[in-house]
Amino acid sequence: MVNIEIDPKSGFCFGVVNAIKKAEEELAKGTPMYCLGDIVHNGQEVKRLTEMGLVTINLEEFKNLRDVKVLFRAHGEPPSTYEIARQNNIELIDASCPVVLKLQKRIKNSYEAATEEQQIVIYGKPGHAEIVGLLGQVDNNAIVIENEDDLSKIDFTRNVRLFSQTTKSLAGFNHLVATISERMAPNAVFEYSDTICRQVANRIPNIAIFAEKNDIILFVSGKKSSNGKVLYEHSKSINPNTYLINDPEEIDGLNLDLTKKIGICGATSTPGWLMEAVAERIRQKATNK
Repeated sequence: MVNIEIDPKSGFCFGVVNAIKKAEEELAKGTPMYCLGDIVHNGQEVKRLTEMGLVTINLEEFKNLRDVKVLFRAHGEPPSTYEIARQNNIELIDASCPVVLKLQKRIKNSYEAATEEQQIVIYGKPGHAEIVGLLGQVDNNAIVIENEDDLSKIDFTRNVRLFSQTTKSLAGFNHLVATISERMAPNAVFEYSDTICRQVANRIPNIAIFAEKNDIILFVSGKKSSNGKVLYEHSKSINPNTYLINDPEEIDGLNLDLTKKIGICGATSTPGWLMEAVAERIRQKATNK
């Protein structure tokens, strides 16, 4: 019998759980419903909900809708999107994550209270849905940095107020804080807020423990998931026998030693049913050997 363990601490974070639940509840009523952007960065879960009737649309398509029901996913939206919904008589099912909404409010308040000397800086991935929502709170007057190479965008002679995308690496944030602190001019003020979601941040130490106690790690994640990329790379740094897969069929392309202990884990956007399906595929492979 092949030895498989599914990480009980992997899978959807509460923000995604809430968005999926709201989508399922509305779809069960049998009325058409749209979602602005992929509800979660996992193709398999998007496909499942599409088969239930959820229609994924982009912003341009959203602008042309009238008198329909639209779900806002956990990532949060800028004020301009809410205004379009109001003008077009769109019924909103708002599944924005409470952690993201709190961050949006903090950034907006900081922006409104800021002097001309202050720069608002956000540690995050340019173009990410959450970052788009955050920039909307400050009329796009913020600097987005993803790594040390982006620090040239900051004027270190002026005050800096740093925030973070909720799903970014805590270690990466702390590194940027230390680096910015060193570069600040003597008379400039540097303030920062650790706005990383702890449910997400705690995944890294958990993945490290999980990767260490298994011989082989199958990390299940959609290719669009920023969180998935961070966790996968961390797992691989602990256990070189870590493989990134998107669906169970990719198991067939891996030369796995089925006598070893195999751990299956995933991102905050990875559904539990998909990790179970990967485990079942391995069991079938072991049976057919």
